[in-house]
Amino acid sequence: MAGTGIRIAIIGGGLTGATLANALFHVPGLAVHVYESAPTFSERGASVALSTNALQALKQVIPASTELLARAGAVPMNSSRARLGSGPLAGTLVVEMGGGVESGVGVHRAALLRELLAPLPPSLLHANKKLTSLAQNKVGDGEVEVRFEDGTVERFDAVIGADGIFSSVRNYVLGDDAARHAPSPAGWWDCRVLVSFEKAKATIGEQYFDMPRQNAWMGDGGFILHDVLDGGKTVQLAICLVEKEPPKERKRPLTSEMLNEALRGWLDGPIAKAAIELIVDQPNLHGYSEWEHKSTPTYANGRVCIVGDAAHATTPWQGAGAGQAFEDAVILGHLMSNLSSDPNDTTRPVDKIAAAFQAFDAVRRPRCQRVIDSSRSTGLLTCGQDPDVGLDPDKLRAAFAGRWNFIFSLDLEEYKQEALDMMKQLLA
Repeated sequence: MAGTGIRIAIIGGGLTGATLANALFHVPGLAVHVYESAPTFSERGASVALSTNALQALKQVIPASTELLARAGAVPMNSSRARLGSGPLAGTLVVEMGGGVESGVGVHRAALLRELLAPLPPSLLHANKKLTSLAQNKVGDGEVEVRFEDGTVERFDAVIGADGIFSSVRNYVLGDDAARHAPSPAGWWDCRVLVSFEKAKATIGEQYFDMPRQNAWMGDGGFILHDVLDGGKTVQLAICLVEKEPPKERKRPLTSEMLNEALRGWLDGPIAKAAIELIVDQPNLHGYSEWEHKSTPTYANGRVCIVGDAAHATTPWQGAGAGQAFEDAVILGHLMSNLSSDPNDTTRPVDKIAAAFQAFDAVRRPRCQRVIDSSRSTGLLTCGQDPDVGLDPDKLRAAFAGRWNFIFSLDLEEYKQEALDMMKQLLA
């Protein structure tokens, strides 16, 4: 790989990889390239919710993130309301969070990726490059050899895996422990579709679309969500249900009969029939099991590390997945920008990469693991699966109180300094 500076390969060109590339691209002395296995850079799925911490992290990576999100059609979520969707108290408001633009936004994943890729020179973006192997030279310059399915071989000073939940880079980083810490079903499956705003409003009810808001419905064994995207033109509708048995396949076909049976305890409530009507109107309908990384012993192995879903895939119950990926980009960007900040330091910058990746692991892994565990237990609460809480509105309010505080309250400046101090300690 020709080029000057510290050569870094990012494997994976989704939201995580694109955000990280933006964080590293402007750092002096770094030469960054992004490799995507698919023929084009693309994102699967309807929308992503960016809460306060995610917006703050994105702004650190891209100072003009407000304008970027506007171009992507992001819709401010003035609040998030959760009601009961099943049982005798169906329709009861359980909790409302937020109150203003800063409470978060909803944005179409593909549109967000498009805007994250836009500032990056095309010469740095390489599609249709599926990774087949990594090899790390432990002596000399310590290059990492990257082999692709098309037969090409490149060499880098560092490799960062942003290649999703079934990451090949993760397998390399974990080595013999990879199988023991492989992704596994979390206990739910979901289906997400996009419908026009007018059709959703007419079917679900005008009263739920008086302002941009995330509307959630909690009930026996399931959850229904609808929120507005694309500058108010589109509505994402999601149905999520408890998975009673481990799935044989992650993807499953869906029918109206299956959904009516799964939501039979909801059908007398205010949302289920409308949600089923909108979802089964879609072609080629499928549901997908939610998988997660229940544990990960390390995010780093020498000059190779993993980020985003490759490191800490989580369930969506606290809307924190994208925010954690953006925080990864902030911390790695800060560490990599400080590889050679001391003019009196004679240590080669490339020799500091392993310490930077170790510091990243030390500060990121405990927080991300907490998010994974908290999200899973939040899902149990939301679907009425906590035996001590059930679907009692008062008990649910008490259980949800303060549940997001540790996610939202992160001081990024202190966090960046913590990571930098850890790197310096490792190099001392």
